[in-house]
Amino acid sequence: MPLPLYLLALAVFAMGTSEFMLAGLLPDIASDLNVTVGRAGLLTSGFAVGMVVGAPLVAASARRWPRRASLLSFVLVFAAAHLLGAVTTSFPVLLATRFLAALANAGFLAVALTAAAALVPPERKGRALAVLLSGTTVATVAGAPGGAALGALVNAATFGVLTFLAPVVTETAGLGELWVPVALVLFGVGAFAGVNAAGRFADRRPVAVLACAGPPLLLGWPATALLAERPWALCLLVLVQGALSFAVGATLITRVLYAAAGAPTMAGAYATASLNVGAAVGPSLAAPTLGTALGDVGPLWAGGALVAVALVAVAVLAPRGVLGASGPAGGD
Repeated sequence: MPLPLYLLALAVFAMGTSEFMLAGLLPDIASDLNVTVGRAGLLTSGFAVGMVVGAPLVAASARRWPRRASLLSFVLVFAAAHLLGAVTTSFPVLLATRFLAALANAGFLAVALTAAAALVPPERKGRALAVLLSGTTVATVAGAPGGAALGALVNAATFGVLTFLAPVVTETAGLGELWVPVALVLFGVGAFAGVNAAGRFADRRPVAVLACAGPPLLLGWPATALLAERPWALCLLVLVQGALSFAVGATLITRVLYAAAGAPTMAGAYATASLNVGAAVGPSLAAPTLGTALGDVGPLWAGGALVAVALVAVAVLAPRGVLGASGPAGGD
């Protein structure tokens, strides 16, 4: 893989750190700004909404700009938004900075996806995408400890759980606060392994990847909810679910890039938007479950339900060849 691809992945890591580290900071942010944990979860949804809105709009505006200038501009805006967010004591202002940072992140990722695909031969798009997204998965490993990743549906489950993982670790499992970043690191390690393993097969065997990883992902979230009181089981399942979530998600993004090869920049934009619809919807659907009889493990059950909907969609689309058509060679 070419060196520029790894530089893009490094930038994606930096931006992903901002997104994932909130999972570890959420209780502290809620306390400092005098809001509930559920409302603080809007910071994750607000970022995702900015990604959804920004991906197609910013990418459409930037597709005639030189790629290098576009990427640099997005990084600078992203950094400025975080400087403002770091000094504010207002929750609405912090939420606004998250939205602005997401616009910049969306534009960067849309252009980066296009650039990554252009850096390699057509038949290696899946591997290139795996390298790029590894920046996001490494962000869950290094970013989480610093703060204490149709894939819309899969991402909704992932972010719905990650956003509210801290109470599961400290309350349900009865572990200390130091175990919150440990759990997030385990998820990130799994995600890194999953996205890279999927990258080897997403080009030629996408349906096989989805068939092998999808059902265990579906069963994994309810299993995590049922076994969350056992620390060893919780840690093991978080690791496995990280791998499965990103294996499925990366494969679905790869299919988008192949399906829209004639419009590469907008393909990257809509892939980014679709995933972040899930990142916005997931926490929004998971938050209300905290006030039910399910308690802290409610988001885990919500994650399972979202994955179930995703797998139904895959079952409908796969026989029609929407997911099964591989890269330039065709076929599965």
